[in-house]
Amino acid sequence: MLELLSVLLGGALGGMVRLALGNAVGRQLGAHLPWGTLAVNLSGALAMGMLAGVLGFPAPGVSNTAWSLLAIGLLGGYTTVSSLSLQAVTLWQQGRETAAIGYMAMTLVAGLAALALGAWLTGGLA
Repeated sequence: MLELLSVLLGGALGGMVRLALGNAVGRQLGAHLPWGTLAVNLSGALAMGMLAGVLGFPAPGVSNTAWSLLAIGLLGGYTTVSSLSLQAVTLWQQGRETAAIGYMAMTLVAGLAALALGAWLTGGLA
């Protein structure tokens, strides 16, 4: 039960932080590309890498309240795969195919790099 409550609390907090940061970045950088979602996803990948470097990955089926709160709840509520997908399709439908492909590529490549950087910074990728 504690694990479920941890996911609930983390998800609520992550969603609120996502909204605040996404809107702030969007206001600063404009609406030409979905910069707010990109900033959220890349910072979330960095944070997940750091978290994995500090906590390690829990074994499947093993209860881990800290992982449930921070990785599943907080970062799960914070990152935005559904928004990423919708925004890429919207760019494509607007006839901006190159922007849609670039946005997806930037998210995937930079997201993987951010995750690896976060794990490396915490000693998780020695």
